Amino acid sequence: MAAQGEGNIATPNTLQSPFGNPQPQSSYSSSSHNMAPSGYGNQQQSQSGGYNAPQPQGTQLVKGADAGVKLEALKKWTMSTYKYTKQMVSEKMGRRTRTVDTELEKHIQGLKEMQLRYTNLLKLSKQFQSQFQNILVTQKLMGEAFNELAVKSPDLQEEFSQNAELQKVVSKNGDALISALTFFNENLWTLSTKTIEDTIQTIRDYENCRIEYDAYRTDLEAHEAVGQSMKTEQARKEFNEHKEKFESLRNNLQIKMKFLEENKVGFGR
Repeated sequence: MAAQGEGNIATPNTLQSPFGNPQPQSSYSSSSHNMAPSGYGNQQQSQSGGYNAPQPQGTQLVKGADAGVKLEALKKWTMSTYKYTKQMVSEKMGRRTRTVDTELEKHIQGLKEMQLRYTNLLKLSKQFQSQFQNILVTQKLMGEAFNELAVKSPDLQEEFSQNAELQKVVSKNGDALISALTFFNENLWTLSTKTIEDTIQTIRDYENCRIEYDAYRTDLEAHEAVGQSMKTEQARKEFNEHKEKFESLRNNLQIKMKFLEENKVGFGR
């Protein structure tokens, strides 16, 4: 807009940069004795009497370019988030269709159920290990009690000694079982909380990517129906980008699920 008066025109000394503090003001006077002496080129005299080199224009251009890139990235993220949310809500309300890979989703559902079963098995196995550990402690105490009775009861020494030896053998076998349970629980914990969880996280990423893909697919179909050539080309470009990302993530998920199946077979053995 045009300025209303000379008093309202901004000068280089009053403008403030959006990327930092305003540049130091130079104190020039109309008198000849306050002007910069010859030999100092384009240096500016500061208020303290010294001379500061002028700020390079290239630095301000770079800062402006960075701000433009960040603003464009924010704009793109905002639009993508809006499309994602709209697609997700519309799917829940039955207003939009979704891309369905029947075979893959069948495996995904089976994997989620398997993780729940393995998590429950791990919980039960840990409970059993804890309870059996307490039984072993009791058995060892019983063995010691039988030994004491064998010493102090000569008439029943043989019977008490046999029971003490029995408890000792059972406890020894119990220790081996505890070691086996510890090994089993560690492997099961790694499978359910590391290997399976890593694949589950990829599934979450895949599902989010699928919603984005369908959002841009729906957007492209809408532009094609209206026949807006320029917007259609832009929508097709964005759709192809998300299609490539979607297919890449789907292939990655299939590879991880195959690898997980091999690990599961190895764990069962």
